[in-house]
Amino acid sequence: MLRRIFIACSLFLLLGSFASAKVTQLNYVATFGIFGTVGTIKNTLTQNQKTYQIETTVIVEGLAKVLMRKPTEHYVSKGHMENGLMVSDSYQMISSKQDKKVSKEYHINHKGKYMTKRYRKWRKGKLIEDRTEKLKFYAKDDLLTLYFNLGAAVKQKGKTYMFKAVGLEKQNGKVQITVPNDAQVAAYKKDLGQGAALYAKALIHQKNFRKKKGDILLAVAKDGFINKSVIKDILFYGDAKLTRIK
Repeated sequence: MLRRIFIACSLFLLLGSFASAKVTQLNYVATFGIFGTVGTIKNTLTQNQKTYQIETTVIVEGLAKVLMRKPTEHYVSKGHMENGLMVSDSYQMISSKQDKKVSKEYHINHKGKYMTKRYRKWRKGKLIEDRTEKLKFYAKDDLLTLYFNLGAAVKQKGKTYMFKAVGLEKQNGKVQITVPNDAQVAAYKKDLGQGAALYAKALIHQKNFRKKKGDILLAVAKDGFINKSVIKDILFYGDAKLTRIK
């Protein structure tokens, strides 16, 4: 359960050839209720006018590292730029824990408007499962681009936006993001602090929340990147938080 909660938070944060590329490093510290600090998330965004790449590494620390059996998580999103936004062409998630390793590779065909997913699993270095399937939905975003694009894609107050993102097959890719109006924003500031350029709430569906759905509160800084995120009251353990440190 801790692993799923930690990854859910890290995911909402968020090299080929990059001539004159801009490189942005975004690091976050993760805390979870009574467990305190449970790890860090390191993100590297490299982009130019035509292409981008995002790499995210989850580093679990402290008690969480012991309880989760020393897991490692690595995510890579590659794609192109379109009207100032990142559009995913491929997305990969690799997780390792003791003698187990899982890789999920997604490829997006924008012309045909379909996506494929390759799932591979190893145990003690031996490949024991390898299957490829065509997904039932199409999306231009993956979980990394969705939240790295957030500051540019979501702006109007008091409005709810619907997106689809690769990596959320159980909910057909659907992500609902709500931007509060002036009367509602005070409640967001209570959890996320003052001074954000944009406050928002992402609705997700995860079995590790007390309800069948969970809200991730998000604060976007003036540079367009998420500064802090909070998932409230998870199974009585407290809040899960990600706070930007660089």
